[in-house]
Amino acid sequence: MLKYQSKLLFILLSLFFYFSSSKELCAAGEVMGMHILQPEEITKVRKIFEDDVWRYITIPLTIDDTQDWRRWQIFFNEAHREKLIPIIRLATRYDQEKDCWTIPNRKEIVSLVSFLSSLNWYQEEKLVIVFNEVNHANEWGGKIDPFAYTHILKFTSNWLRSESLNFKILPAAMDLAAANAFPSMEAFNYIESMYRIDSEIFDYIDYWNSHSYPNPGFSASPRNSGQNSLRGFNYELNYLKEKTARDFQVFITETGWMSHYLINYYLSDYYLYALENVWNDERILAVTPFVMKGDPGPFSSFSFLDLEEKPTIHTYALKRALKKISP
Repeated sequence: MLKYQSKLLFILLSLFFYFSSSKELCAAGEVMGMHILQPEEITKVRKIFEDDVWRYITIPLTIDDTQDWRRWQIFFNEAHREKLIPIIRLATRYDQEKDCWTIPNRKEIVSLVSFLSSLNWYQEEKLVIVFNEVNHANEWGGKIDPFAYTHILKFTSNWLRSESLNFKILPAAMDLAAANAFPSMEAFNYIESMYRIDSEIFDYIDYWNSHSYPNPGFSASPRNSGQNSLRGFNYELNYLKEKTARDFQVFITETGWMSHYLINYYLSDYYLYALENVWNDERILAVTPFVMKGDPGPFSSFSFLDLEEKPTIHTYALKRALKKISP
């Protein structure tokens, strides 16, 4: 009888751990989303995720975009229809002469917020990223200026919250592989500068935003564990915990490998390992690889769809990995 009970207990424990593991892996698969560049691309996301799971998408919104309300409302309508949740990244204008994104002024921020408030998002939480990789000079008017960005982040957060529409604020993600020499600043030097400028600055955000790429060269193994690896978000969240005593949840709004003949063979295994061992972290709410469609252009080797909108090796690799962890 004792032998039978022991065997039954072993079977029940095995089933428990199997289903618990399956549930965790399934959840890891469901955090996957996509980073897109244009509103019209929203209808192509389901070429990559052919399921019924609600997924996040990251997309930039520029000052000039505020002139086309209809285009963006169509985008939000399509997103809801396709079960896609937008994460809007604020942007300004690109100055071709200076080769950088302009620094936003308060009037432009008010205009961006007003535009976002006028749209029907459908979601209760409205996720907004306050600009991008500001530890690079070409993302911030040709300057490295944590003082200015800290105050812009605080102003933008206050203005968004004043709308009482449940906007949730994410800071600009840092380039975790940036050098500590102009035209860039090392990510944690920048974040620490923000904290010294205003020790309460992280009270003005709701979620953390991370660009945890597999560096160096966007081609490193997912098993790496350094600050510039897929696990870069760990270093950021640990820093925030130390400074604020808060346990932030995180959106990884950019990540991904550069397609290259040296790693293409391993891409599916890379995605699988990341899903099973990195992106399964319970603090991660979404992972939106960069980028769905970057062809033609400098991002073509990151693209999930090519110039003719056909699936690339990234799409096939991710689909194979997702299929392997499906229950």
